[in-house]
Amino acid sequence: MSLRRVRVAKIGAAHGLRGEVRLFVDADDPLSVKTLGPLDDAAGKRQFKIAGLREANGHLIVRFEGVSDRTEAERLTNLELFVPRERLPDTEDASTFYRTDLVGLRAETAKGETLGEIVAVSNFGAGDLLEVKPAAGTTFLVPFADPFVPEVDLASGRVVIELPEDFFDTAKRDA
Repeated sequence: MSLRRVRVAKIGAAHGLRGEVRLFVDADDPLSVKTLGPLDDAAGKRQFKIAGLREANGHLIVRFEGVSDRTEAERLTNLELFVPRERLPDTEDASTFYRTDLVGLRAETAKGETLGEIVAVSNFGAGDLLEVKPAAGTTFLVPFADPFVPEVDLASGRVVIELPEDFFDTAKRDA
């Protein structure tokens, strides 16, 4: 059993006086969050069970068990919520996957040359980035977009990465 956890939502501001919060869900179907069971905080020390929810404009309004007033709800602002990967539904086909499924895969060229291992998938606002850790040296980031990543093969445990010829040419970048 994997201990990998997946961020599924982030709590926004409190809503009203009865302990409700705005919840921003990381899913195509935000209402699916109610089927995932208890949600954990980032440390895995506190669980949140959804007692009620309704749709709002671009988010959900959620009431968690044990949160009964605005003051308690305000303490939850910006809290990220996670579930174990095993609790997420299977994807429908091989071309659909969760970002966390990429962590641990081999990063290699189309010719089969090993570049390293995917150690993280991040998004700082301009799109997903794969963080690759080579066997020696420092990690590097690659945009998770064509033409940089033409193939993801979960079954084989690899991600094909095509880098420009001068990708590691620091002299050219420093000029």
